[in-house]
Amino acid sequence: MQLKDLKIIVTGGAQGMGAHFAKRLLEAGAQVAVGDINEEALEALPAGIKRRKLDVGNEADIVSFVEWANTELGGLNGLINNAGILRDGLLVKKDKTTGAVTKMSLEQFNAVINVNLVGATLMVREVVAKMVSTEQRPGVIVNMSSIARHGNRGQSNYVSAKAALAANTVTWSKEFASFGLRVGAVAPGMIETPMTKGMNQKALDAFIEKIPVGRIGQPEDIWVAVKFILECDYFTGRTIDVDGGMGF
Repeated sequence: MQLKDLKIIVTGGAQGMGAHFAKRLLEAGAQVAVGDINEEALEALPAGIKRRKLDVGNEADIVSFVEWANTELGGLNGLINNAGILRDGLLVKKDKTTGAVTKMSLEQFNAVINVNLVGATLMVREVVAKMVSTEQRPGVIVNMSSIARHGNRGQSNYVSAKAALAANTVTWSKEFASFGLRVGAVAPGMIETPMTKGMNQKALDAFIEKIPVGRIGQPEDIWVAVKFILECDYFTGRTIDVDGGMGF
């Protein structure tokens, strides 16, 4: 599919990688609708991008947003499922000084699952239902997984969500093939975004030492992979790791 033919939603599209994707799509002639919980960042997006507040942790909000985007764009044939949050922490931790044992709360676990997996799944459900009901063919969905799906210390909640999203990318590609829809995923490694800019420099330097290419990624690095999935009509059901060779 050519980018200029897309009528596409980008969730979490007001900042970081999502904003970069939205801008690249607009430059390529696509019609873009961005949803994000950050209203201030939404207002800063370039003219030409449709935008509206979206909480992907809220089912009613998702349903309403997809209806709005379909109307604003005059149809839908694409989704970049990018919205996500982090609530990192060890599942069980023992303080070396006091011996006190602390546990990840169910609230902390569920907060990430609700946005990164449940919300992402509901976005796919609503967008695909809209595509099917309007007989939109072809169509394409790009899920944002993570190399953390292979397992990463201190991210039980995030790993669970991103591994499930990668697995469902395979499932959905099989379920939606008869509708003429493709589903792919990209799994970024460490990417420079507002979230990573807040990292301790010493910790960041130690992390970079583990990356064979010697740097953290940029949103453009991930966009190249997203663009490939959008454009390659023979690609479906797979996840592309873009991590500078780091892995876990």
